[in-house]
Amino acid sequence: MPSPVRHRPPADRTRRSDAPTAVAALRHAAWDGGLLVLHGEGRLVGHPGEHPGQTRVVLELRPLDGSRRTVRLRTVPRYLPEATDDSAQARHGLDWTGFTAGLDPAALRPRPGRADATWRVEAVVSRGRLLARAPLAPHWCGGGEYPPAGWGDDGVHLAAAADDGVLRLTASRPAVRLTSCLARPDGFELRGRVAGPGRGPLVLRHRDTGELLQTEADWRGGEFTALVGTVPRPAPGHWDAALALPDGPAPLRLDRPPQGRCQLPLPGGGLTLQARQLADDRLQFQVRPAEPRIDRISPADGAFELSGEFPGAADLPLELVLRHTGDGRERRSPVRTAPDGRFTARLPLAPPGPDGVPRPLAKGVWEALLRPPGPGGEGRPVRLHPSVLPLLPARAAAGGKSFLLQRRWHDTLIVDSLPVLSAVERSAHRQHRLRTDAYPAARRRPLREAVLYDVFGGRGYACNPRAVHAELARRGGPLEHLWVVEDGQERPPAGVRAVRQWSPEWYEALATCRYLVGNTHFPEFLRRRDGQVVVQLWHGTPLKRIAHRLPPGWAADDGYLRRLEHEVRQWSLLVSPSPFATPELRDSFRYRGEVLEAGYPRNDRLARPDPAEAAAIRRRLGLPPGRRVVLYAPTWRDDRPGPGGRHALDLRLDLAAARAALGRDHVLLLRPHVHVGGALPDDGFVRDVADYPDVQDLLLVADVLVTDYSSVMFDFALTDRPMLFFTYDLAHYRDALRGFTFDFERRAPGPLLSRSEQVVAALRDLDPALHRDARRRFRERFCPLDDGGAAARVVDRTLALGGGG
Repeated sequence: MPSPVRHRPPADRTRRSDAPTAVAALRHAAWDGGLLVLHGEGRLVGHPGEHPGQTRVVLELRPLDGSRRTVRLRTVPRYLPEATDDSAQARHGLDWTGFTAGLDPAALRPRPGRADATWRVEAVVSRGRLLARAPLAPHWCGGGEYPPAGWGDDGVHLAAAADDGVLRLTASRPAVRLTSCLARPDGFELRGRVAGPGRGPLVLRHRDTGELLQTEADWRGGEFTALVGTVPRPAPGHWDAALALPDGPAPLRLDRPPQGRCQLPLPGGGLTLQARQLADDRLQFQVRPAEPRIDRISPADGAFELSGEFPGAADLPLELVLRHTGDGRERRSPVRTAPDGRFTARLPLAPPGPDGVPRPLAKGVWEALLRPPGPGGEGRPVRLHPSVLPLLPARAAAGGKSFLLQRRWHDTLIVDSLPVLSAVERSAHRQHRLRTDAYPAARRRPLREAVLYDVFGGRGYACNPRAVHAELARRGGPLEHLWVVEDGQERPPAGVRAVRQWSPEWYEALATCRYLVGNTHFPEFLRRRDGQVVVQLWHGTPLKRIAHRLPPGWAADDGYLRRLEHEVRQWSLLVSPSPFATPELRDSFRYRGEVLEAGYPRNDRLARPDPAEAAAIRRRLGLPPGRRVVLYAPTWRDDRPGPGGRHALDLRLDLAAARAALGRDHVLLLRPHVHVGGALPDDGFVRDVADYPDVQDLLLVADVLVTDYSSVMFDFALTDRPMLFFTYDLAHYRDALRGFTFDFERRAPGPLLSRSEQVVAALRDLDPALHRDARRRFRERFCPLDDGGAAARVVDRTLALGGGG
């Protein structure tokens, strides 16, 4: 199944002209009292729609049979801030370009003598004397993507479809109307009635081969009963069902969803006979392997309880897997199966992280799969029984975020984790106003005695800013503490207020907090005020080249270096971890301001480890006592693009061989770089700790570090524990990719290993005394200031710059 992706309507990039262009989309459709209610948006490109009535929309439906009939539907304006967000333009607000219209299927009934009539739907959008037409295009998600078919009060059936992105409605008076599709042990029993003369057999036609299967129907007047049986066993594939009537075969349309099971095992095993209600209400049979199909959904305390059928999976171990369709990460939860082929699962919206703390699913679309646990299991997409389609979308909340249980491809289950910012806040138009109006206005207000902390653009409570906050909190004082959060994945501790990145309060905090403390880039629009202190802590000792020291052309194309030149002028202080790092950081950033050689605050915990803290971390991770903890923390490769804008993990370590050699007395913590995406293995031997909030915790409990060129080697060196370097692409990384700031091969504090079997052997026969002198020399060269007092030195200088020292 192709991964579903978000689709936005065309961005407003055309220039305003005398001949305006319109854009229209259907966002949702639902049946209400025999009417099909359409919710959508219509706008003129380059023109505002900020107020009720500023933009007007009339829907015009024109038949495709060449006749001049036209059905016009007046619409009611609807507040829809998502329209401004989806337009991806900053010039205008479009919050009142939404509309609602009700359609009576009787208005589209076919002409006498015709079986059906298909209508193309267009929107006529006007603003004053300006007017333009646009086809009504189904929106990317749920009810807009798949408008529901249904029946009008007078028996007219209405089905919607998207043809080349244009909504088309087909009205018909079906000759056959199914009133029931019910599973029996020997097949599916169908009941229905015909509008005219009947008494024909039921015929199944194989879509690919044209093979026909026929079964007699039991007629009583205009009503019939027929059985689509499991014997003889039909061939695999799709089978279209119809009644053979005097005027020709008539498809079967259901007036309500099939009841009970929709999959029956076929003789011989391996395949099932499935009854499916298609998007246009036609009944279709399929012969294919069993699939998980949900027929019960109920929200329950930050989760959804799911129940359904999965023939052939009775008593098999299964797990429910949520896979992010962007970056490929996975979340797993157990599934309970029963002998009758039923299963139940809890779909958590805030599943526990690797430290046991619940965290809401990251924003974006997550697809649902069922698969056997363990490596190499093949997943089956979770489908929806026709009876639950009307229940979606279903909304729930967990961990401070909102979620939609939704569908794609008509009946495939997905979870949409919504952004923490509302549509009003996150639109390009609103962001432009916040940047150009709200932020400058806030800069005119007095500075407040507050600290705004930022770790990797709001990713969590970790790294150097965490240590600086802990030191400031230990000292007490009148400072207010604010922490940037981007997606609600991490909550700061008590006494610290979370500030959503890109929110109005975030812009205000950037303008009014006396102290800005971060470990990554600050926003490009930031302008440091008189009396404001901007502290750049950064996040690692540079082994690999960064910023201006990258190979020519690597970082210039997207304007990164130009933005960096503006940013460094706003820094009040750059913290360096060592005398070695100072010139490297200065040259990399072309920074000429004050540098404080203080060591890294985050390493105070490693320089002065607390055994009780380490034991608590081991308990949170659920690490079995007595096992050696191996932390594998490789960095990312610039030339290996991955899913969702991240980079791919080049996992050259043979996990099967490592498990066989080390699985009894080792645990492998797998921690790729934050820029790396994709699913990671997670079992009793390999633990996925990619989302553990602070890598310093992992360094505290690791008995040995395996890495390549990651800067965690400089932090871990303080522990004097063994390090192994899996440098399978050393020459390429050194000479063609990033390059090094020193002779890494000569100064590495551990062996350089090029093959997986060497790494496994070195772990199996590990001698902590080996390379001890190399580790000592490495610490003396690169970590001379990490003595446990770095946070105090940084806080002293920061407060002095702000007048509070």
